[in-house]
Amino acid sequence: MKMWSAADVPDRSGRVAVVTGANRGLGREVTRVLAGRGARVVMACRDVAGGEAAAADLRAEGVAGDLEVRPLDLGRLASVEAFAAGLAGEPRLDLLANNAGLMAVDRGLTADGFETHMGVNHLGHFALTARLLPLLRTTAGSRIVTMSSMAARLGHVDLGDLLWERRPYDRWQAYFQSKLANLLFTAELDRRLRAAGTGTTAALAAHPGGSRTSLGRNGRSLTNRLVPLYTPFLQPPSYGALGFLRAATDPAAQSGGYYGPMFQVWGPPVREKPSRQARDPALAAGLWEQSEQLTGRLCL
Repeated sequence: MKMWSAADVPDRSGRVAVVTGANRGLGREVTRVLAGRGARVVMACRDVAGGEAAAADLRAEGVAGDLEVRPLDLGRLASVEAFAAGLAGEPRLDLLANNAGLMAVDRGLTADGFETHMGVNHLGHFALTARLLPLLRTTAGSRIVTMSSMAARLGHVDLGDLLWERRPYDRWQAYFQSKLANLLFTAELDRRLRAAGTGTTAALAAHPGGSRTSLGRNGRSLTNRLVPLYTPFLQPPSYGALGFLRAATDPAAQSGGYYGPMFQVWGPPVREKPSRQARDPALAAGLWEQSEQLTGRLCL
C-alpha cells in the first residue's frame, strides 16, 4: 500500500491559504509545501519580523508561491478582528490553517482575560474562523484545518471552569484541554456546516505526533527544562506536518476527518478516530456556546 507523502500534495496554483504561526516549526513547513505547489500563502504571525525572515528564507530556497506576512496575535481579539478585516477585499480563501499554538506555558492571561492556552489555542482560532467563514463559504472546496495534538486524548474540557478560574492551575492539563477543544470545535463546525447544507466548506483536524519544534520550552517548571532533552529523538517538522497537509489538500479527505501519524508518535499520515470525549456532541455544543459568548463572535 502506497503511503501518503508531501509528493502527493496536488498543485495549488490559484489557491489562497492563511496559515497561522507560519514563521516556524510546523506552520513554516505547511507554508513551504503549499507555496511550493503554487499557492499564495498569507503568513499570519505574531512575530512579524520572524515571519519576514522565514518568508525570505523560503524564497531563497526557491519556493515559487507568493508569500505575504501579516500581523496576527491570537491572544488579542482586536488583532484577530484587524487581521480578518484586512482580508475583506480578497476574492477567495481556499484554506484556513489554524496551526499556531503554545504548550505548557506559565499561568497567564491573554489581553482579553482568557487563560493563555485556551485563549490562544482555541478561542483565538474560533474567533478567526468565525470572522473568515463568510469568505470561506463563498470559495468552493475550501477547508478549515485545525491543529490538535495526540495529547488531546489526555485532556478534559471542564465547561464549568473553562478558563481555570477555580481549579489549581496545571500547565499540562491546560494544554491538553485546549487541544481537546480543537477537536471538539472541528466536530461541531463540521456538524453545523453539514446542517447549513451549502457543501462548499469542510472542517478537518490533524495532529503532528511527536515532532521537533520549540513548543514546551517557554516556562519555569522542571518539565519545561526537560523538553529539550527528548526533542532530538522526535521526527522533524517535515514529517510532523504531513497529517495537516493531508487534511488540507488530499482530494479524498472529507469534512470531519482527523489525520495524524500511523503510529501516533511517528509514521505516514492516516485518518484516525478521535477519542470518545472528542466525539461527545453535547460537550462540543457546550464548548461552542461558551466560545461564542467569550469571543462575542457568532460562528455559523
